[in-house]
Amino acid sequence: MGSLLPILDLNASPNPSQPATAAVALKVPKIEPKAEPYDDPLPPPQTTPQPPLDLFPNPQITPPVAPLADQDTIYSEFHRIQELFHTAFAKGIQNCDGGGGGGGDEDGVVLDPESGAIVPVEDASQKQQLTEVVQRKKYPQRSNELVRVTDLREEDHRYFREVVRKTRMLYDSIRINSIAEEDRKNPGQGKRTRGDLRAASVLRDRGMWLNRDKRIVGSIPGVYVGDLFFFRMELCVVGIHGQVQGGIDYLPGSQSSNREPIATSIIVSGGYEDDEDAGDVIIYTGHGGQDKFNKQCAHQKLEGGNLALERSMHYGIEVRVIRGRKIQNVVSQKVYVYDGLYRILETWLDVGKSGFGVYKFKLLRIEGQPEMGSSILEFAESLRTKPLTVRPRGYLSLDLSQQREKIPVRLFNDIDADQDPLYYEYLRAPAFPTHVYHQSANGTGCECVNGCNQNCICAMKNGGEFPYDQNGFLLRGKPVVFECGSFCRCPPSCRNRVTQNGMKHRLEVFRSRETGWGVRSLDLIHAGAFICEYAGVILTREQAHIFSMDGDSLIYPHRFADKWAEWGDLSQIYPDYVRPTYPAIPPLDFAMDVSKMRNVACYMSQSTTPNVMVQFVLYDHNNLMFPHLMLFAMENIPPMRELSLDYGVAVADEWTGKLAICN
Repeated sequence: MGSLLPILDLNASPNPSQPATAAVALKVPKIEPKAEPYDDPLPPPQTTPQPPLDLFPNPQITPPVAPLADQDTIYSEFHRIQELFHTAFAKGIQNCDGGGGGGGDEDGVVLDPESGAIVPVEDASQKQQLTEVVQRKKYPQRSNELVRVTDLREEDHRYFREVVRKTRMLYDSIRINSIAEEDRKNPGQGKRTRGDLRAASVLRDRGMWLNRDKRIVGSIPGVYVGDLFFFRMELCVVGIHGQVQGGIDYLPGSQSSNREPIATSIIVSGGYEDDEDAGDVIIYTGHGGQDKFNKQCAHQKLEGGNLALERSMHYGIEVRVIRGRKIQNVVSQKVYVYDGLYRILETWLDVGKSGFGVYKFKLLRIEGQPEMGSSILEFAESLRTKPLTVRPRGYLSLDLSQQREKIPVRLFNDIDADQDPLYYEYLRAPAFPTHVYHQSANGTGCECVNGCNQNCICAMKNGGEFPYDQNGFLLRGKPVVFECGSFCRCPPSCRNRVTQNGMKHRLEVFRSRETGWGVRSLDLIHAGAFICEYAGVILTREQAHIFSMDGDSLIYPHRFADKWAEWGDLSQIYPDYVRPTYPAIPPLDFAMDVSKMRNVACYMSQSTTPNVMVQFVLYDHNNLMFPHLMLFAMENIPPMRELSLDYGVAVADEWTGKLAICN
């Protein structure tokens, strides 16, 4: 193969600490790729001891029991018992190949499900009643064609980004709703379905996994450096890493045109004792030779993913690096960050910390890429605890809200001397006209003293279901959401009280060279999570008409794009899916003045592909003409990434996004 790496005889590797005559217990390594721990550990299977089943009660046909001497004997015994089984059950087996015969191992078999006998009794009506046959799902294999995507135009980047964004949004919607559905079916039982596996399975069944037709080397179109993923299965869905648990993704030599394996991506989790991660430089340990406790117990070999990494080094092929970081989060215990492309500089066989031979690979990050997402995560974490130490210059205020918000809103500018946000009065909630509350004086609410359930009147207002899951994530967008309010007897911890409890993420208003003033989060925001409310002084139609005579700089809620309809839209999965139209809301006919009083949301930038959406919510009054404008995340938003809204198509004709108002 022309490799510069010597292939050593690992069986001859010295171990001077063990004398030649010492009795050493044999440790058998797992024959697996370099494994990464699952996102959520699965519970051990509950097994109940069962009495042995006598498959041959007739002593005349009982096979003799003989010791199995070798592997050939085992296979012959297996095939002999298999023939006995097929002979006994031949009449009860139906071929599922549609034409009968030639099915082989690829065809399924269907036995009479109602029969209690070991050998099913033939039923004359069975063929008429059998209308469909369940067959094992066959998935197309990943492509063995290696390609590198280059020379994309700006519109191509936007197109692929939108494809990735919508696929991830669909993945999160299915995952959240599958868990919520399980909670509805089994309330209070503590049984939690693996929503990440369920969502990946649904998308795979419908052929919606991305980048399966080509095996891409280098950057994945539509995936940006710094993108975050909560689950390994999401990496597979997007196509950035194709191994469910293996840490090295590669094209096997059996599928390669030159019969040599090529690595395309690796995951660095810091869970292996011989790994060294310095950010731009990584010393990555190969796979193999580990026991069930992930401890090295044998020498590694230059095969599989190890050989693929060595071949990628030989041919100068870069690999994608995804880092796994442990976090405290309600969704998962780990987050995966795409940190860009690395080149493999060298590889060698070394003695690991456990005394066994391990292959090591030195990787160097390619220059000219955006800052690593893992570095931004660490930077944001330090900002949350000691902001003035990390950034001693630039802070204009450590709490722009002046304690009106539960969590401080910071104001930062290290570009120029502009201090404009300091001159506005901060509003935690919008100022509605007094008649809005007077018309709701006789409102109704639930009587759920111990917390709301599915039969709650507030659930009925939302179409018979709660709009949020147990973690407070929005399940699907609706024309309007009814939260429990002042007329309800449920506690403040009720699952249907989300937006009214205020912000939960640390936001920062910052000065940007591209958008003037903008907003970013110091925390990781999960898709479907509530961010904040859009607040200002509410004006009626007549008031807005008078105010606009001196120049229209008002916010019109009805002009916000209906991005709520995209969140939870499962029409691509279920053809009969209908967009939610209940609860209905009349056309909104009011405006919002933010020229003197406003909150943090007013500084969010305009974007036609936003990461934040507007969801109308009612809780403190029941006047459908004046809902609250609540903002939710449409995707997983990494720390320090700017938040954006779609203010509507008419915005560009009247003022440039939020700049004319907030800058």
